[in-house]
Amino acid sequence: MRPAHSSPLPPSLSPRRIAACTLMAVALLSACGKKDAAQAGPGAGGKMPPPEVGVITATTQPVALQTELPARAEPVRVAQVRARVNGVVLKRNFTEGSLVKQGQSLYQIDPEPYQAQVSAAQAALGRAQANLTQASATAARYKPLVEASAISKQEYANAVAAQKQAEADVASARAQVRIARISAGYANVNAPISGRIGRALVTEGALVSATEATQLALIQQTDRMFLNITQSATELQRLRKQSGGPSGSTPVTVLLDDGSELPAKGRLLFSDVTVDPATGQVNLRAEVANHDNALLPGQYVRVRLSQALLPNGILVPQQAVTRGGANGDTLTVIGPDDKPARRPVKIGSRQGANWVVLDGLKAGERVMVDGFQKLQMMPPGAPVKPVPWTAPKSEIAAPAGSAPATASR
Repeated sequence: MRPAHSSPLPPSLSPRRIAACTLMAVALLSACGKKDAAQAGPGAGGKMPPPEVGVITATTQPVALQTELPARAEPVRVAQVRARVNGVVLKRNFTEGSLVKQGQSLYQIDPEPYQAQVSAAQAALGRAQANLTQASATAARYKPLVEASAISKQEYANAVAAQKQAEADVASARAQVRIARISAGYANVNAPISGRIGRALVTEGALVSATEATQLALIQQTDRMFLNITQSATELQRLRKQSGGPSGSTPVTVLLDDGSELPAKGRLLFSDVTVDPATGQVNLRAEVANHDNALLPGQYVRVRLSQALLPNGILVPQQAVTRGGANGDTLTVIGPDDKPARRPVKIGSRQGANWVVLDGLKAGERVMVDGFQKLQMMPPGAPVKPVPWTAPKSEIAAPAGSAPATASR
């Protein structure tokens, strides 16, 4: 009896072809499972939950409108020490960069020629005084003689005229003595004001000239500094209208190069009444104490001026605003249906870590501050889940003079 065996497979159903078909079926089933899972979604009912975004509620409050402007520091007093007589510098009596007092000796110019002039002037004065004595005696002797007709009246008149001429010579000689003494005093160059003196512009042995007014040094009084500020005339007028007119005493905050604020507050002194026709700028000047010499003459700084008070201002964090986009300054507002929408707004000055919104936003509206990256994964018009946003501690503690942050989306 022949053993039973299976019939041979047809060529179209070879083992290799069966394995390939099996793999293809498994792949199709896997793809269908992934598609169904994606359509179903992770949540109940197959819908993705709305993402959480941080929002704040806009509120109105009195806000001081501030503006930051460039300024140059300038000493309140500057004195150029120059030679007032000719001569050779014998000695320098100060240390470069030190503080000097008014009247302190700075240079000694060779005084010998001027002391000799004083001596000559004094001798001329003595001669004039001797002539006056002689002329006065002659006039006194002639007076009784002319009364007794012992001499002519003409002789007496000549004696009186000689006396008066001798008196004029004495006055002129005294003036020459005074001039000589002044010139001799100029040989000792003194500080005209108190302040910080710079480097010596001449050395011992240098020949200085009064005719050319040779500069010897520069003294700058830096315990108080002027800040020369320029501002747009249009912006100045707008801020004045919002505040109802110029304030009597406008505080000024000085921002140094590193972004820190100068501890001392300054005050605005005046505004120029004319506008530069080339630039449309007006000149402002402020004064600030500088006892620790934090400001140097000619230093470039920025100043913050509070030029107006906005009674119903709205503050929003800087990161909520996109500055200078295609539609200008914009922010995202969450509507009553929890759907975000971009809105153009008008931004004013900066207040610490916030921007002042002048127009385009009303009190009570919700402004999106955080979670912008989540919107990129959502379809347009999809709702979100607003949650209250709290500023980080680093942002709260940041100084008002820190650099503004432009939000990037």
